[in-house]
Amino acid sequence: MTAPAVPRAVFGTIGALAAFPLRLAAREVERQHGQLRRGVTRRTTHVVFGRTLLAKAGLSRNGDVEIERRVAAERGAAHKLLSENGFLRLLGLMKAPEASSLSRQSLIEQSRLSGADLDLLSLFDAFEHDAEPYSFRDLILARKYAGLIAGGATWGAIARSVHRSGPVASLTAKSLNVGSQHGRADAIYLEGGQSELDGQLLFDLGTAGAEGDDTLEELFAEAEAAEEGGDHEGAAALYQRCLAIDPSDAIAAFNRANCLRAGGHAADAAHDYISAIKLDPAFVEAWFNLAGLMSEQGREASARRHLQKAIALDKNYADPVFNLARLEFDAGNLLEARRLWVRYLELDAGSEWARVAAKGVQFVDMQLARTAG
Repeated sequence: MTAPAVPRAVFGTIGALAAFPLRLAAREVERQHGQLRRGVTRRTTHVVFGRTLLAKAGLSRNGDVEIERRVAAERGAAHKLLSENGFLRLLGLMKAPEASSLSRQSLIEQSRLSGADLDLLSLFDAFEHDAEPYSFRDLILARKYAGLIAGGATWGAIARSVHRSGPVASLTAKSLNVGSQHGRADAIYLEGGQSELDGQLLFDLGTAGAEGDDTLEELFAEAEAAEEGGDHEGAAALYQRCLAIDPSDAIAAFNRANCLRAGGHAADAAHDYISAIKLDPAFVEAWFNLAGLMSEQGREASARRHLQKAIALDKNYADPVFNLARLEFDAGNLLEARRLWVRYLELDAGSEWARVAAKGVQFVDMQLARTAG
């Protein structure tokens, strides 16, 4: 029997997946002893960028910039970034392209495509390979894309058009033109501008239940957008609709709790944080946010227990360490507060909160020195 490719991996998705239903992908990941969830949490090890992000970004003036910001943030968090095709290949559900030997740096040097554009185009499957080593076909495509960018196209415009073309490798034998030459700046055209690239999805895991999956993905994306835009009431209602379709979604319950909390509905928020924890007992952010809610209500003992649980689940999570130190200080437990602040400084030595923690340590030391004197 083949060993699972992703044991204990926790996959998070940003944007809905275009090529296959999330439900079926989650089933396969679980079969291989991993987890797949919408969104990203502290336990996430791999982040899959859904290609539907491209279409949504094309409708927004700063859509591609937002994608770039999110990619940079997830890379900075040391997550392994995966394209949809890369995700499928990792699971063994999609055959890898033929053996290749070109490194990322070699592709950049030979094509004159920037590293940033290469990485983004790779992340959205605009090449035969989603990562190095790349193939000779990828080099041909990279040169074509570099020419399009020199002519005024953006990586996002290229990626959006590529996925209306069918198999990416087929583009190596075709001439591509910048859409602005034909009156549209956000499209790439085939030989002589005869037609815009259009076609089919690259992969299909089956259609059973796909309509419901599409509805859920659209609702979740709409809820995230509403939450980001500050419409907490609207977002909470949308997340509730997501939960009506999939009651097992801990992320939706957690996000709804955050929206309810922001809207002043503390009791309902607490209920949803608890629901998220019941669905995923290791959901450390849910424990932490529930602790914050308890603290706001003056329920220090409950807040302390939840913070201790968050720290036990993730010993490198600095925020609950700081908040627990503050609780202990307010309760007069100076030695415990000092111990926790010292631990916080081991996790975070450079932020504004670190400066507060350092002052807390100094204050406790002064108090202890006075007592000793």
